[in-house]
Amino acid sequence: MSADAGASVAEIAVSGDRLADAIELLVQSGFRLDSIEPADAPAIAMLSGHGLRVRLDGSASSTRASQPHSGAPTLELTRAGDAGGVGRAGMRYRDVLPSRRGGRFIASHISIDEAGPVADYVHHHDVSVQVIYCLRGWVRVVYEDQGPPFVLEAGDCVLQPPGIRHRVLESSAGLEVLEFTSPAHHTTMVEHELTLPTPTHRPDRRFDGQRFVRHRAADASWGRWWRDSGQARDAGVGTATGGQVGVRAVRPSSSDGARTASHDGELVLWFVLDGAATLQAEGRPDGRLTRNDVVAIPPQIEHALVGCSGDLELVEVTCPDTPNVSSLSPRPPL
Repeated sequence: MSADAGASVAEIAVSGDRLADAIELLVQSGFRLDSIEPADAPAIAMLSGHGLRVRLDGSASSTRASQPHSGAPTLELTRAGDAGGVGRAGMRYRDVLPSRRGGRFIASHISIDEAGPVADYVHHHDVSVQVIYCLRGWVRVVYEDQGPPFVLEAGDCVLQPPGIRHRVLESSAGLEVLEFTSPAHHTTMVEHELTLPTPTHRPDRRFDGQRFVRHRAADASWGRWWRDSGQARDAGVGTATGGQVGVRAVRPSSSDGARTASHDGELVLWFVLDGAATLQAEGRPDGRLTRNDVVAIPPQIEHALVGCSGDLELVEVTCPDTPNVSSLSPRPPL
């Protein structure tokens, strides 16, 4: 809690695209940043200092502030070239789940163009689930009670349990990660007291019932995909979250064994890491999926991936970990 938590709060309205400048000006004047939200399009910041608390509000003029969509979930397709914007710590965020599923989830394709240190700070999030999957490049990170800093490489994944303090230290040029979080709107809180790495190493520590998970692709094996004849590399998130969320790398079959299916879960999200395939789904025209395209499939929608290239690889997020397949039938190849 801030040392000035009991002080009165001064409200200052700023232009959404000037929020970062306003934060920097106050920090240079002796204030400290206590929280910011949302991470993908910062609009609200709390600072404290000099016996005062300041709330910077850029939400009224922000064009990218996260707004959950209502109504029945529909199939969502976002393309690689869809616009993104600068989010927390100068990282670029592309929204790949625009509906937010009514505020339940947010999924962001986050990138850093230039190599070097990242302008991050020790922080934690008010979340129930948060997963980071490294798509390309590498990033050096450090976590509370999880030992010294380590490098997250392409194919690696971490489950960040609620409240765990962590920091992004540096990255390669062209870093890309997929971040999946519940709920969609959540606060990032700055940690002023704890320094990282912590002197203790407690890999089995529970944070609000979850433990930290580091999945290393180089050490993992491939098995059968839960819904088809393809292969999957499970990141272990399902076990650690009690079945709430599953994360895996998937290589769908490139043969003519593609199948039509529907599921009964909340969500199946596919990020096309490499290769290409054609998505066939009831109620919409066929669409070719290529690198960095993302499709989110709601329950009870008949769909299939056909015409899969031999190098097709997906990153899959499912809620729950393994939804039930409610129908399954052969699908002729294109």
